[in-house]
Amino acid sequence: PGATHAPHHVPKEWIDQYKGKFAHGWDKQREITFAKQKQLGVIPADAELTKRHAEIPAWDEMPDAMKPILERQMETYAGFLTHTDHHIGRIIDTIEQLGVMDDTLIYVITGDNGASGEGTLKGTFNEMMVFNGMADILETPEYLAARLEHWGSPEGMPHYAVGWAWAMDTPYQWAKQVASHWGGTRNGTIVHWPKGIQEQGGQRFQFSHVIDVAPTVLEAAGIPEPVQMHGVTQSPYEGTSMVYSFNDAQAPERHEVQYFEMFGNRGIYYKGWSAVTKHRTPWKLGVGDKTVAFDDDVWELYDGSKDYTQAHDLAKEMPDMLQKLQRVFIIEATKYNVLPLDDRGIERFNAELVGRPQTIKGKKQILFPGMKRISESSVLNIKNKSFQVTAQLVIPTAGGQGTIIAQGGADGGWGLMMEKGALRFAYNLLGINVFVTDAQQPLAEGEHQVRMEFAYAGGGLAKGGAVTLYYDGEKAGEGKVLVTQPMVFSASEGVEIGRELGTTVLPRSNPAASVFNGDIKWVELSIGDDDHTHLIDPEDFMHMIMSRQ
Repeated sequence: PGATHAPHHVPKEWIDQYKGKFAHGWDKQREITFAKQKQLGVIPADAELTKRHAEIPAWDEMPDAMKPILERQMETYAGFLTHTDHHIGRIIDTIEQLGVMDDTLIYVITGDNGASGEGTLKGTFNEMMVFNGMADILETPEYLAARLEHWGSPEGMPHYAVGWAWAMDTPYQWAKQVASHWGGTRNGTIVHWPKGIQEQGGQRFQFSHVIDVAPTVLEAAGIPEPVQMHGVTQSPYEGTSMVYSFNDAQAPERHEVQYFEMFGNRGIYYKGWSAVTKHRTPWKLGVGDKTVAFDDDVWELYDGSKDYTQAHDLAKEMPDMLQKLQRVFIIEATKYNVLPLDDRGIERFNAELVGRPQTIKGKKQILFPGMKRISESSVLNIKNKSFQVTAQLVIPTAGGQGTIIAQGGADGGWGLMMEKGALRFAYNLLGINVFVTDAQQPLAEGEHQVRMEFAYAGGGLAKGGAVTLYYDGEKAGEGKVLVTQPMVFSASEGVEIGRELGTTVLPRSNPAASVFNGDIKWVELSIGDDDHTHLIDPEDFMHMIMSRQ
C-alpha cells in the first residue's frame, strides 16, 4: 500500500487512540520493538540491537518544547499504520467472501523502503519544505507547535522526525535512503497462499528482494516469462522466484547477489555477507551540501550468518573478504547501469540543475481545457526563472470566476485565475504565505486575451520577482512575489486547466469553487524573452499550432 510512505495522513480519531503512547521517546521504543520482534520470532533469538549513531539525537536531548510535537508525529504514524491495516483487513474479508482465498497469492509489504528519515531531525508539517531545502529556515518549533492539532490532516504533508524513523527500523542501523544498511532497505513482508504454502505462520530467512515478486507470481500462476511483447524484445527478469522456499524453510538460498545504491550510499549482499558504505545522510540533502569523495568512503563488512542486524563490523579483521565484496559491487553496478555514481541531493528534483533530459523541449507549451493532473516533469520548468502565462478566454455576462491554470496546490504552487471578474495571479509558498496580485478592474464580457508576466529577480535559487497582469496587451495590474520554490511544487498534484483538483492554491477555497465559468480557448506557458506571438489573431492560432507539428 501507499502507507506508510510519507506524508502521514489519517483521520483524527485514528490518531487519538495512540494519545500518550509514545511519551517514552524513540530510544525506549526501539527496546520495546526489539523485545516484541524476538517474541514473535521475526528476528533470530541471538540478534543484537544496533547502537544509535551520533548523527541521530537521543530522545532526552530534544528540547522539552518539542516533545509534544514529536509525540504527535508518532501518534499520527501509528494511526496511519493502523488505518492501513484495517483496510487491508477489509480486502482480505472480501477475498474470503468471494470464496477464492485458498487460491489467492497475497503479498503485504508495509513500510517506506526502510522507515524514512526525510522528515529532518525535528519532523516537518510539509515535506515539500524539505524537498525545496527550506525546512530548517521556515519550520521553527513555534511554527510546528501552532499546527499540532492539524497533524495528519489535509492541511499539511506531515512527516515524523529522524529519531522515529530510526526506531521504526529496529533492530537495524540508519533509515531510508541509506541503501547500504538494512535499515534503509529491509521491510517486513507477509506472503499468504493457502493452496501453495502448507505451513501456517512459518518464518523464512532466505534472502529475497522486491524484484523477486514478479518471478514468483509467474511461477505460481504457471505463466512463462514474456520474451516479446507486441514485437518488442523484453529485458529478462533479474529476480528469482521465491516459490522454492514456500514449502522448504531450509532450502538453499537462490538469490545470492544483490547490489544497493542511493545518493552514493551503496552496499552489496553476497552469499550471506554484506559490504556497505554510507556516503551521505538522508536529512542533509540541501543544494551544494559537501560530501566526501567516493574513494574516501569508509566501508564496513558484516557476516550475516552470525550477525543478522549488521552490529559487528569485520572490515579491519577481514580486509580480503571486504575487497572481494567491493569487487562484486563494481561488477553488479556496471552490469545494471548504476555507474557513474551521483550523490547530489535535492538538485536531482530539478532536471536543469542536474543535466537530465526533460520531457518538454523549447520555451513554449500550449495547453487546452480538460487537461488535468499533468505531472511536473511533463510541463515547462518555470522555477528560478522568468515565465509567462497567456490565455484566450470568453468571459460570460456575469464576469469571470474560477481557475484558468494552476500548478501544485495548498502546499506549494501557483495559479492564474479570475476573482469577481478580475484577473488574479496567486503564488503559494509552501503553504506558509500566498502572494496575490489582482488586476485593478474587472474584464468585460466577450473574448479576450489575458496574460501574466513574472520577471525573476535573479541572483540564485528561490528568489522573488515582479508580477505584471495584462488585458489584451494593456497593463491591468502589478505586484510582487518575495520568495519562490526552487525545486518542486508537489509530489502529487500537477497542472490543471479550467479547475483545480486535490487541494487549491488559494487557502479557504475548494475544488468545486475553482471551476472556471467561462470558455478557455487555450493557455500558453512560456519561458524566456517575449516574441509577442501570443498576440496573433485567434482565428489564425490553430493554423500556427498545426504548422509547428
